[in-house]
This record gives sequence, C-alpha cells and structure tokens, in this order.
Amino acid sequence: MNTAQTPGKQESTSLPLAAVGWAAVAVLWLAGGSNYLTRTMLTTMRGSILEEIPMSDAQFGLLTSGFLWVYALASPFGGFFADRFSRRLVIIVSLFAWSAITWLTAYVQTFEQFLALRILLGLSQACYIPAAVALIVDYHRGPTRSLATGLHATGLIGGSALGGLGGWLAAEYGWSHAYLVVGLPNLALGVLLCFTLRDPPREGPGGAAEPVQLGGALRSLGRPGAFYAMMACVGMQGAVSWTIIGWMPTQMQEQFKLGQGAAGFSALGFLYGAQLCGLLAGGYWTDRRSAINPRARIYLPALAIVCAAPAFWLTGWFPAIGFTLASLSLWGLAMGFLGANMMPITCLVVDPRYRATAMGVLNLFAAVSGGLAVYSIGALRDAQLGSHLILTIAGFGALLCALLLWQVNRSVRKHGVGPAGA
Repeated sequence: MNTAQTPGKQESTSLPLAAVGWAAVAVLWLAGGSNYLTRTMLTTMRGSILEEIPMSDAQFGLLTSGFLWVYALASPFGGFFADRFSRRLVIIVSLFAWSAITWLTAYVQTFEQFLALRILLGLSQACYIPAAVALIVDYHRGPTRSLATGLHATGLIGGSALGGLGGWLAAEYGWSHAYLVVGLPNLALGVLLCFTLRDPPREGPGGAAEPVQLGGALRSLGRPGAFYAMMACVGMQGAVSWTIIGWMPTQMQEQFKLGQGAAGFSALGFLYGAQLCGLLAGGYWTDRRSAINPRARIYLPALAIVCAAPAFWLTGWFPAIGFTLASLSLWGLAMGFLGANMMPITCLVVDPRYRATAMGVLNLFAAVSGGLAVYSIGALRDAQLGSHLILTIAGFGALLCALLLWQVNRSVRKHGVGPAGA
C-alpha cells in the first residue's frame, strides 16, 4: 500500500466538515453494527451447526475464543495501519474482508475450516474500530466529539442485539442460509462506503514531524504517563464487563429461579439498554462540560463508575432482584459514559499521529483481561466460592477502574492536554 497521508494532503470534501462528519457517523453506524453482528451470530446457532458439523463443546467454544485471541493480538497493528495509511481505505478493506469471510462461512464442511475462517474474521475485524473512531474524531473536534463517538458505539450494541437474528434464520432455514443472508448485504454496504466515506484532514503536527512508523508509535505510547493508567483502567473495565456478560445470566438463573431466556434477557437487556442511554446522554453531557473544562471527558465517566461500584456489593450481599437490576443498569450507564469518551480521552493523552494505534492497544487490554476474567470466575465457581463474594470482587474492580481513570485525570491536569485536547 502506498496510500500514506500527511497533513494537508487528505482528500478534500465539497461539503462543510461538520455535515460530512455526521454523514460519516451514519454510514459507520451501519458498518459497526455489521461488525458486531457477524462476530456474535455464531453463538446463537449452536444447535443448528452441531447437527451438520460434529464437534465437541470445547471445539465450539474455540470458535469464539480463537476469534477473540486473534482479534486482541491484531488490534494494535490494525490501529497502526489506520494511522499510517488512509483510515477510509482501512475501513473499507476491513468491511469487504469480513463480509466475504461471513459469506464463505456458509460453505464450510469441517471444524477445521470453520476455525480457520473465524481466525481470519478476527484479523479482518481488528482493523475496523481503531480506524473508525479515529476517523470520527478527525471530523468531530470539540463540541461534538463525545456524542459522535457515542452514536457510533450504539451501532455496535445494535449489532450485538441483532445477533439473535442468526439463531432465528438458522432454526428456520439452516445455519448456512443465515451466513449467506448476512454476508451478501454486507458486501453491498462496502460499496456504499466506497461512495460516501471520505478522509478528513488530520489533526497533529505537520512539516518536519516524524512520519508515522511502528517504532515511533511504540516509543510514543510506551513513555510513562497517563496512557499507562488508561491501559490499566480499560483492562479492569474489560474484566468487570465480561464477568457480568459471561456470568450474570447464570447468576440470576440460579439465585432467582428464572428460566434461561428470562435470565438472559433480564441481565443483558438492562445492561445494554442502560448503556445505550449512557452513550447518548454521556456523550452529550461531556461535550457540553468539556467546553468549560476538557477534563470533563475523564472525570464524568469516573464519577459514573464510582456510583456503579456499591450496587455490586448490594447485589452480592442482599438477594433482591431489584438490587441486581439496579447494578446492571448503573454499570451499563457508566460504560456508556466511558464508551462515548474513550477515544476523546485518548485524544487528550497521546500524540495525535498515533490515536488509532492507541485504540488498538486498548482493545487488546480489554479483550485479554475480559477473557481471563471469564475463565477465572468459572474457576472460582468450580471452587464453590459464593456468588456474593464474586460480585463483591466485581465491585472492587469497578472502584479500581474509577481510581485509575481519576489518575488519568490527575496526569492530564498536571501536564496539560495534547494539541487536540478539546
């Protein structure tokens, strides 16, 4: 690829930057939904797949674990590609790749073929989110930055919710048909992005500034400072969130004698519903407050997480479904606040040339810590550790997440914000 861009040479647009920026959010909302739909639909069609491709439960689990491991390890490199080359091109190539892989999955006949395509899916999707959010903040500078990234993130949640579509299609028409129905329209979406998505001018130093190179990115992000605390914060957030996603439905089923469907709908429905509200309300509120103090993008999510932590302790020690639903709602709301501001906070603490790389590194930490947390909670359950203690641990994890985010705030207050701090 020889599409490297430098400030002042980006593709120009004929419309005002703000209007094109909101159009970019709209088309990337569709792409983000596709990204999460194609990765999650597998889990909803287990029975249909096993009828045609015999595999053990461990092998079926490996289809998701293999995806996550590859996705995590490839994310920093996907982010670097978005910093080094055209973000638009990285997004479009990524979307075409995962759409084609989804379509090809309809024709697999063995477990080995299935696993190979899931690994390729992880590689292709690792490039999308760092490039997409970096492109969005290139367009949205200042008063619309958090709301724009929050709106894009609602597409990811919408795609996750639509994952159930795969299960319905598989039950009615077969799992292969489900992959065809989802894969082919995604290819059409790639064509739409070719005609509508553009690269905005990038923020950051120009002239004699060091060109974007992998070594330079690693040196910049590896310097001691706020980004270290941010990585630790995101790792802890991933651990708590995946503990809830992975085990709260089971916890509610056992504690409140709910059916499998009711427990799953209650746990994830309240969590994702509150997160949607947090993405929109948190994005709008922090945008307003950041006009007075740019660090509002950091301390408001930290305060939201602090409010969520005690609810886990109430849920663990008092067996009332109201406390459980409150904890899910408060954590979802807090994650909405943080999700809307993750890239805007990154803009405050890293060199503008390496924003997408930084986002890829944060994805790596969240995925790895989340996977370790899900496994560890399973081991604790096998050791007969009470669920109240597990939720108590989650509460302390949430509190530590907030403290680490507050450390980011202290560092930015001490050293000042970056050149694109608003």
